[in-house]
Amino acid sequence: MEDIVIYRTLGKTGLMVSEVGFGCGNVGGLMVRGSFEAQVRAVEKAIHSGINYFDTAPSYGDGLSESNLGKVLTEIKPKVFVATKIHLRGALNDISGNVRRSLESSLKRLDRDYVDVFQLHDGITERGGGGLSGETIGIYDVLGKGGVADVFDDLRSEGLVRFTGFTGNGDTETLHSVVKSRRFEVIQTFYNLLNPSAGMEMPDGFRGHNFRQIIDRAAGHGMGVVVIRVMAAGAIGGPIARQGYASPTIGSSMVTDSGYFSDEERALKLDFLLGGDLSTRPKAAVRFALMHTGVSTTLVGFSGEDQIQEAAVAVDANPFSTELMVQLHEFWNDTSV
Repeated sequence: MEDIVIYRTLGKTGLMVSEVGFGCGNVGGLMVRGSFEAQVRAVEKAIHSGINYFDTAPSYGDGLSESNLGKVLTEIKPKVFVATKIHLRGALNDISGNVRRSLESSLKRLDRDYVDVFQLHDGITERGGGGLSGETIGIYDVLGKGGVADVFDDLRSEGLVRFTGFTGNGDTETLHSVVKSRRFEVIQTFYNLLNPSAGMEMPDGFRGHNFRQIIDRAAGHGMGVVVIRVMAAGAIGGPIARQGYASPTIGSSMVTDSGYFSDEERALKLDFLLGGDLSTRPKAAVRFALMHTGVSTTLVGFSGEDQIQEAAVAVDANPFSTELMVQLHEFWNDTSV
């Protein structure tokens, strides 16, 4: 299996990234809990299939994901793009110092001189404080003088990061304001079969967190769009997909009006999408996300090599038919599911 994955431009960065990115987080778990041998095999298989975008963060395994990814990439020396993040967690007394120390630690663990994309991991709300999944950062601390965006600009001018981004978690109006500021080149955004509001107008009956087509807004400003939570934290695949090195516990849904077990129950009603090459819900989830032309890459958290093959099949599958899209809209409009 070689070069199955297709490439798209990561917005105005100009980077040509694979449609499927390698998520190195806790849910898939391979780069956190896997053996070095298993990690090498999986990364080699991903690269042979054309995957060239790897996403990690200090919070994934308390630094293990970055360390393990760094060791694997040092071993096989591929030409890939690496993205990582900073999670301030309310530590706003010294934004510049905290961001710099976090990046320095990340670069050391990754064994790299720079990262291609450096992103804010915190949720963003108007005033900060308690938020959708704990502590959030206020928009002034992101865009104001001496805030995150200013520090990111300094790091870029010093050659420590090539491009900057943020995670589209928080209140919708504030997230749109950050996009409009044009201070970042990349956004990570929630987009999946259970909550597609980041990429399309939702019917009146939709009861989830509404991101109000932020993909279109971001792409319109030339931003690269990285889809996260394409499996809704594993709920779309369900217990069958939680194998190998997948997280043994269920994490936060990270968005309001959503919970893992209710999402898992709703996902069971998506089996009408299955058929042909799309024989599983995870395959259908990846295919759906890539149907949006504003999406640059979709991160998939792999727990085993077989899931890399599944993702490659999904990339090559036909888009959903008009009939299936009509059924999906009925699903989203049905408040009973």
